[in-house]
Amino acid sequence: MPLKNNPIQPISVTQQDRVTQQTHHFIESAADYYNQSFSDIPVLFDLTGKAAGMYRVKAGQSVIRYNPYVFAKYFDDNFNETIPHEVAHYVTDVLFGLRNIRPHGNEWKSVMQVFGVAANRTANYDLTGVPFRQYQKYIYRCACQDYELTSRRHNKVVRGTGHYLCRDCGSKLLFVKNMEKAG
Repeated sequence: MPLKNNPIQPISVTQQDRVTQQTHHFIESAADYYNQSFSDIPVLFDLTGKAAGMYRVKAGQSVIRYNPYVFAKYFDDNFNETIPHEVAHYVTDVLFGLRNIRPHGNEWKSVMQVFGVAANRTANYDLTGVPFRQYQKYIYRCACQDYELTSRRHNKVVRGTGHYLCRDCGSKLLFVKNMEKAG
């Protein structure tokens, strides 16, 4: 169902079927290359926000989620790049375990190479017209730089259920200020 005042309509059921088939094609390609079976996993079109796709494991259930609005705006790019990107996350999870590798590390890059696709981490799309929720941002600092965290991550820190480390220096990120008050 289209969102009110949203000029971008989600991809059609026919396009969803094509995306699902292509997702399973890459899973089968990985199975052939690695001589290992990979279970077909659910493919959902329920992702919202700025991301075109996401591989997720929750409560032991693996799923690949796609954003039907971002796919609608940039179907060919996402068909050719996002699908193998997310399948590569699934394949590296099965082969190595998510806890043992970096999300876009050498293992993931090698799977992307098997798929014959450039190992790009993110796309830089104009998302005008794509619905997404804007979160309040918070400034956090480590020993070497500042980071912007969303309210979701900030609330985890406040509740004591999460903490974040700098990818460069490894030190813990500490709250500095709310971005609205930064102006």
